[in-house]
Amino acid sequence: MTDLSRLVDDPAAWTPIHKLAGTLDKALPGIFAADYAERLDAARRRLRGSMGNFAEERDG
Repeated sequence: MTDLSRLVDDPAAWTPIHKLAGTLDKALPGIFAADYAERLDAARRRLRGSMGNFAEERDG
């Protein structure tokens, strides 16, 4: 992972980072979907709709 070596200069930290990344890949595959941005927007709209007056007070 060449990008990782630019961000983390200590190779001893790479193994735990790779393990965490692998866990996330398995647990949250949706975040890597091509339509993730659309899914996220739809979820935000659903949540705002369920907030009632609170969403209007916050945004207004």
